[in-house]
Amino acid sequence: MDIKLRKAAQSDLPDVIGLIKELATFEKAPNEVTITLDELKKDGFGANPIFEIILAEDEKEILGMAFYFYSYSTWKGKCIYLEDIIVKEVHRGKKIGKLLFESVIMKCKETGAKRMQWQVLDWNTPAIDFYKKYNAAVDNSWMTGRLTEQQIKQFQPSCDIFVN
Repeated sequence: MDIKLRKAAQSDLPDVIGLIKELATFEKAPNEVTITLDELKKDGFGANPIFEIILAEDEKEILGMAFYFYSYSTWKGKCIYLEDIIVKEVHRGKKIGKLLFESVIMKCKETGAKRMQWQVLDWNTPAIDFYKKYNAAVDNSWMTGRLTEQQIKQFQPSCDIFVN
């Protein structure tokens, strides 16, 4: 199988949404995907893109993707946060995830990122074992905090907040 990696184009976004939905089903949360094509277009291909996508494809179809963005650590500096690596179920086990993961590591090297970070579900032992092959630290001492869109909309500050 001849696999090529390339940066995603706006025209790839319908396939990207399909991959996102496939991952959500795998993670037992198919109803959690609320992102729209328009949001992905604006946020990834608008005036100020806030994420990048590397696609893996063969001569027939997109097989998977690495979805990442730049973050910043007050302790380290510029970092890359790997939001997702997704490989279509029928193409898993063909080292496509390895190619995508390594392409993001190379992006870190190219851009001078000081750290690459991601999350993995504690029950996803194949992914945990995969990351350990890279001597990655899989740290369960940090807990993930999150506010939902609804919680943000309903938020009322406790005092006047001015940000200029």
